[in-house]
Amino acid sequence: MTKKKGKIIKNVILIVVVYALITILLKGGMLNRQYRSLLVPIGVNIMLAVSLNLVTGFLGELSLGHACFMSIGAYTSSLTSIYLVHSLPTPIGFAISLLVGGIVAAVFGLLIGIPVLRLNGDYLAIVTLAFGEIVKSVINVIGITGGAKGLSKIPLRSDYNNYTLVFILTVLTIVFIVNFVHSRDGRAITAIRDNEIATESIGIKVSTYKIKAFVIAAFFAGVAGCVYAHNVGIIKPQTFDYNKSIEILVIVVLGGMGSVTGSVIAAIVLTILPEFLRGADNLRMLLYAVVLILIMIFNHSKIKEGLLNNKTTRKLLGKGEV
Repeated sequence: MTKKKGKIIKNVILIVVVYALITILLKGGMLNRQYRSLLVPIGVNIMLAVSLNLVTGFLGELSLGHACFMSIGAYTSSLTSIYLVHSLPTPIGFAISLLVGGIVAAVFGLLIGIPVLRLNGDYLAIVTLAFGEIVKSVINVIGITGGAKGLSKIPLRSDYNNYTLVFILTVLTIVFIVNFVHSRDGRAITAIRDNEIATESIGIKVSTYKIKAFVIAAFFAGVAGCVYAHNVGIIKPQTFDYNKSIEILVIVVLGGMGSVTGSVIAAIVLTILPEFLRGADNLRMLLYAVVLILIMIFNHSKIKEGLLNNKTTRKLLGKGEV
């Protein structure tokens, strides 16, 4: 119990320090407009990567439709803000839109998960990818969503794109996923990943736990979509195509499958990197690709293994850190 309390205190201190550091950088004018504008995308990408890691990393199922749930959350929350809660005070209206976006995305996750999660490997990846394209096509032809032109007039108030709000939502997402992974349900999910047949043979309902992980991941993808939509003010179907799903998957893979800490770090690095390399003009994508390759090499090198086995590193991260 003492160790658990110590770990909680350490994590709380870390959260406070990170928040204080961001605040100091902003208030002190040490972040220019270019990097200030990345605070919300960083939070969104962390939420997307951590939630996808639950399915891909901890459950061991390859999903290529995560951007689809993001789009569902983005559009439903935006329509809620525009037509239903525009007259309410900003915090209440946004909270309702946020919940609506997350819940609707979770419902779609449930409806898709029931038939789709009977598949495995490449088949699951193809079906989730196809579903994402179907949703994008439907959004393109529905009038209320703005079609291919996009949905505009999404309320853009300071409270919506405030870094404090995004920081809180990001932390809540991480805390929920980490606690879920360490729970009884989380242990069942990792057992399914390690050996599905053996897990089913001891009486664990594999399909139930698969759907549960899929629904939770869809919910947080919807929340991320809501935050994204209310930050940019206009959303288009093309934003949520298969390229976005691949981008999220790349973050998860580079951060390490089944590593929440890795997903957070990779999301931060891969969100900042394109902006950092913007001055390189035509070489930007080449340098970006080289950095990705170097990260992958590092992830499978003895250097990383040595760092993780280092006593100081283990003390900082803690044993069994997800």
